[in-house]
Amino acid sequence: MDEKTTLTASLALVISLKSAKVKDNEIFFTELTVGFIHKFNWLAKITSLYLISNLLSVFMLFLKKLYVLLLKIKPKTIAMRALTFSLIFLFTFSIYSQEVTISIDTLNQNTFMLTGRGGNIGVYVGNNHVFMIDDQFAPLSDKIKTAISTLTSKPITYLVNTHMHGDHTGGNINFNTENTTLVAHDNVRKKLETKGLKNVSEKKMSQEDYEKSLPEITFSEGMTFYDDNETIMALHVHNAHTDGDTMIYFVNENILHMGDTYFSGRYPYIDLNNGGSIEGYIAAHKKALMVIDENTKIIPGHGRPSNKKELKNYVMMLSEIQAIVQKEIDAGKTLDQVKSNTSLLSQYDATHGNGYIDPEKMRVTLYKSLKK
Repeated sequence: MDEKTTLTASLALVISLKSAKVKDNEIFFTELTVGFIHKFNWLAKITSLYLISNLLSVFMLFLKKLYVLLLKIKPKTIAMRALTFSLIFLFTFSIYSQEVTISIDTLNQNTFMLTGRGGNIGVYVGNNHVFMIDDQFAPLSDKIKTAISTLTSKPITYLVNTHMHGDHTGGNINFNTENTTLVAHDNVRKKLETKGLKNVSEKKMSQEDYEKSLPEITFSEGMTFYDDNETIMALHVHNAHTDGDTMIYFVNENILHMGDTYFSGRYPYIDLNNGGSIEGYIAAHKKALMVIDENTKIIPGHGRPSNKKELKNYVMMLSEIQAIVQKEIDAGKTLDQVKSNTSLLSQYDATHGNGYIDPEKMRVTLYKSLKK
């Protein structure tokens, strides 16, 4: 298939399925689709960003419809359903994993940020062990372990999940060993239990993997770890990105991992269905600003390393767009009116609307959060 034919066919496909919509909680399928596109060179040649974004939606819609179809297969064919699921995910995961490179940013003498596909990972190398934050997706675990081995041969003793989403907890089953203890907020374990039990009942996860996916130590408001002179503080923030968010502050290293309570340089994903809110999101940032100083380095959940000045500006942006949408609500505007008003947040759309959460999704999220 030549490039011209491919482009024409792709345009026809996009136009015919233009009604496809992607829900806010489908970061995982977005990541898989990006890997799929990079696997096939002819797709990479399509230069229109608009076209690519629509192709992503079409492919994700296909996966969603296939998933729903498989769930409708009668119980007597459960073995076939399990086999089909396995083949689908083996295919997508093989594409997904092959194209990912784990990069390392050195933030301080003992603290590093690892970037692959999914949430940013934090690694602190202590005197006798490693303290790790988040673990991305299960197919990437071997690559992540290899990257960490270039920094140290010390064992990973604690792994903290900043929240429950799969791009931060997907590797739990591969990192949960006799040497490594998983730690998270109470609500993270509860959400992973609910999701895991459902997967076990549908034969998509083994009982062993389910048990290994769960945090073994949980807390309600916070906890503190000590490594000789280093103090590591796990701080719960309420109803921000989700209802189980944790920020981790390394006191002497002066580094703060904010998980998905901070999307550096882009609009945030606020998971309203799992307890997130714009008010809580802003409150989390204000709490972080009270903890850090001008020299603090920040690991965001997504995006490049940041600092206090950039976080201050981000809080100002969030406060402004919150006020703009609240004014629309007070004026009696409907969700559809706010959703379709492309000029509403235009002063920030160009700088912050190019990530997973585009301007329309941001307007909808703000409206729904403020109307609760």
